[in-house]
Amino acid sequence: MIEMIKEMLQSSGADAWQIRDVRTKGWEFYFIKKQLDQNRAKDVRHITVTVFKKSEDGQMIGSASSEINPTAAKEEVQQLTQSLVYRASLVKNKIYELTKPQQAEQLPACAYDVRDVSADFIRALKTLDETATEDLNSAEVFVSDITEHLITSEGIDIVQTYPSSMAETVINARNGGHEIELYRMFKSGTCDSEKLRKDLAKAMKCGKDRLLAIPTPSLGEIPVIFSGSDAVNIYWYFLDNINAQYIYRGFSSWKLNEAIDPQMTGDKVTIKALRYLDNSPYNRMYDREGAAIRDEVLIEDGVVKNYTGSRMFADYIGMKDSFIISNFSAEGGTCTEEEIRCGTYLEAVDFSDFQVDPLTGDIFGEIRLAYLHENGKVTPVSGGSLSGNMKDLRKTMRMTKETMIETDARIPVLTRLENVTLTGADS
Repeated sequence: MIEMIKEMLQSSGADAWQIRDVRTKGWEFYFIKKQLDQNRAKDVRHITVTVFKKSEDGQMIGSASSEINPTAAKEEVQQLTQSLVYRASLVKNKIYELTKPQQAEQLPACAYDVRDVSADFIRALKTLDETATEDLNSAEVFVSDITEHLITSEGIDIVQTYPSSMAETVINARNGGHEIELYRMFKSGTCDSEKLRKDLAKAMKCGKDRLLAIPTPSLGEIPVIFSGSDAVNIYWYFLDNINAQYIYRGFSSWKLNEAIDPQMTGDKVTIKALRYLDNSPYNRMYDREGAAIRDEVLIEDGVVKNYTGSRMFADYIGMKDSFIISNFSAEGGTCTEEEIRCGTYLEAVDFSDFQVDPLTGDIFGEIRLAYLHENGKVTPVSGGSLSGNMKDLRKTMRMTKETMIETDARIPVLTRLENVTLTGADS
């Protein structure tokens, strides 16, 4: 099939092209409480073709993409490639150099079998500690062995294989006649049974405390502590602002070898791109364009050291050796956990949605559960919202020395933002 597609592309009139062939094999499991209700094997294949077409004067280039059915007939493939060439000719982007073949370093060996990974998930769920008032309502587990094959007209021909797993769970918590459900999703390479059980136990505690929570009071500006995936969103604010697309479009004014904010008095951020992170589902040697991914310092002590991003926008700003990051680490700060947990503060645990806008710097989240620490007393609260702006909050941001892994990111265990606006549940 791939050879036939290549033949059609080579005679289509396209100036360049790319074929991405992704094969996913694995298992899916569906649980009602701890009992397996059904399971099924999967073996799916997705072939995506992208073509590039230059303008007549060679100053502009456009692209168009479409998925091709692996069982498509030759005539169907020919019609589709011709249609893609026409669509690409209507797009007018400034010309840029496409990714050329590169040699990436090998990743650490990762031996796995989807059957063993599946068994680990099943055992983890079946041995989950439950209580009379908090338990597992249902779960869906997806375990995959993924093989990507990328071929381009520039001479790239690479294959990379990696594991990818996901567990979606619903936790029930009850208090008298009141009952709530909490949804949690966990992504990983293979199954980390201990971490999964620990995270689900934490979710059960959240459910128990939400039923005991009082309405969030309006306290004006207050320090807030973030952890887990919500904290990851904070560090993506920094990553987005060193993306070549944001730099080229003028969305970000951050410049190489200059401080993000000379007025920072808190911990200065250091962020690195990582090729490999323990049990990440995004460990790759190459990005989706065929560029070699490498370990690289992007921000060091609050100073921009490198930009990252797709080939098109990287070329537009003069980068010749760019890549799209897969994993990253935000280095720990200078504080102990005790130093972070001082005074009166709010510990954010669960939001209906927490957002950090990379363009404006605005942060916002509707509180499902948080803990108000005040005069040595800890009170669970629910409702209301948090808001602020990273352009101000980053100046005094503080982080723990200790770090943790959250899917594809290594981040400080706790991140503290001062002077976040807390709007009460009744406001």
